[in-house]
Amino acid sequence: MAASPPPPSGTQPAPSDEGTRSSTTWLWGAAFMVLAVLMLSGRNSSSDPAYPPRTTQAGASASSAAHPVGKHLPRSRPKRLLIPKISVDAPFTDLALGSSGHLQPPAADDVNLVGWYAEGASPGEAGTAIIAGHVDTATSAAVFVDLSELEKGDKFYVARADGRKASFVVDDVETFEKDDFPDRRVYADTPQAQVRLITCAGDYDRDVKDYTENLVVFAHLI
Repeated sequence: MAASPPPPSGTQPAPSDEGTRSSTTWLWGAAFMVLAVLMLSGRNSSSDPAYPPRTTQAGASASSAAHPVGKHLPRSRPKRLLIPKISVDAPFTDLALGSSGHLQPPAADDVNLVGWYAEGASPGEAGTAIIAGHVDTATSAAVFVDLSELEKGDKFYVARADGRKASFVVDDVETFEKDDFPDRRVYADTPQAQVRLITCAGDYDRDVKDYTENLVVFAHLI
């Protein structure tokens, strides 16, 4: 999914064949509004990052709403992500900072779970909301395995704690090499209510236990 700090604790087996991709883990680091977005294979039991984090200036939640532009909703916790085209109906978990300064990943053993950077904008709020999901696990496909099938104009929804359903339309779907990831474009804060859906893509590199690319869905509130 993006670059990489500490994966979840515990040892997991290596892939058994070339067709089996490792589970992915989303991690972000932050220091005074600076996000480092990182991604590791869930099977990497090392506590050290495979690659150094990339950083970019990205505003967190409330500060982005000083002068909102366009359609937006008040802040509210997301409850479920609904993407009809690829049959996604998944609950959210908060992604919070750990002692290392990186965001903790969603549970690697739950194939139908998405993570939300809870200190950033909530989906529908003015700002850039970040939503991460695994593409697969050691044993099966996961929530974002078909994310690449989304196209410009497709819609998805976020059911929120305030009872509203925020509707989003896809603006673009792009894949980036990890060593050429456009941090500012993906994570920089915006005055509009936008969302980024992010997961792993490309080939699985057995040497570093990580995928070679990141898939990013850019979307805005409608």
